[in-house]
Amino acid sequence: MRTDLFEYMFEFLTEERKERFISVVNNRTRHVTVVLEDLFQMHNASAVLRSCDCFGIQDAHIIENRNEYKLNKEIDMGSTKWLHVNKYSEKENNTIDCINHLKSQGYTIYATTPQANNTAINKIPLKNKIALLFGTELTGLSETALKHADGLAHIPMYGFTESFNISVSAALVLSELSARLRTENISFELTSEEKTALLFEWTMKTVKSSHKIKNRYLIENPI
Repeated sequence: MRTDLFEYMFEFLTEERKERFISVVNNRTRHVTVVLEDLFQMHNASAVLRSCDCFGIQDAHIIENRNEYKLNKEIDMGSTKWLHVNKYSEKENNTIDCINHLKSQGYTIYATTPQANNTAINKIPLKNKIALLFGTELTGLSETALKHADGLAHIPMYGFTESFNISVSAALVLSELSARLRTENISFELTSEEKTALLFEWTMKTVKSSHKIKNRYLIENPI
């Protein structure tokens, strides 16, 4: 991306907006990502994506084998505007497609389950990038997801109820891991190139008539 174009467009933001964007982008991460498999209640999926934004998770992955993700604007509160939401819906088995893609990107895959006979969330190693799989509200993750994950993880619980609501589970997990990323001396931040690209993307979504302004600049300032 052209640096001069980014700097030109960025000047259309107020100083307050610039400071806010820079503060947020400096806390964004791709070290942790979230995968939602076949969620059919759109308010839960929207709530998870809202938590992703709140905890600085830039990428989310939506697997659509049977159920299509639909945005609930009242719960989303505009959060997905700032995220990269990747959908998997075109293959015979979208779960395997998503998992293979993430593994090719260097992610270790953890399937979240309510059972306590696996790794607790606060014990998951964070040295390498991790992807957390969350399943449907009633039945959890598919056997395919469980089989192809690198490990299983759970949230420690001490009551009679066997599991949390999916959106609550995701929020608890992301709160724990987000805090650990910042206290365990892990290089979780985006690269400088990724930050600039993201700042440019957010700017284009914020500035009125941004594409007209961009195109006029490129015409007046060819390479």
